[in-house]
Amino acid sequence: MNDPGYAVSSLDEMGEGYGFRKIRRAVGVTAFGINAIVIPPGYESGVHFHDQQEETYFVHEGRVEFRFGDGHKVVLEPGGVVRVNPEMHRGMKNVGETDAVVVVAGGKGGYVGREAHAVGGDPRAGGPPGAGRQT
Repeated sequence: MNDPGYAVSSLDEMGEGYGFRKIRRAVGVTAFGINAIVIPPGYESGVHFHDQQEETYFVHEGRVEFRFGDGHKVVLEPGGVVRVNPEMHRGMKNVGETDAVVVVAGGKGGYVGREAHAVGGDPRAGGPPGAGRQT
């Protein structure tokens, strides 16, 4: 079967219960790592770090406390984002009363840059207006 140039899935299709959802594997991402983690209320992860991989955490659902090797802690709610250097120790805890869902993207090697090209001259190809965009 030929790759049509895109892939579609959902967290529900990737598993059930608590733990990791392997987004990268499910949709064939090859340029970086990306997973979701479903965390029950009160659960506290272990602490980890990486040799090379910078990570960005996006809180999709719930309230999650991130703790760092320098002693700082921050609680993020839906829409909250935190970026962590590879060598920084980090862990998280679901401090809410409901399940939390955190999407984690990691990689190394740098940002490719803004390289989108509008198709058919449509200025909306890059997204909705606002935040620095002109219509």
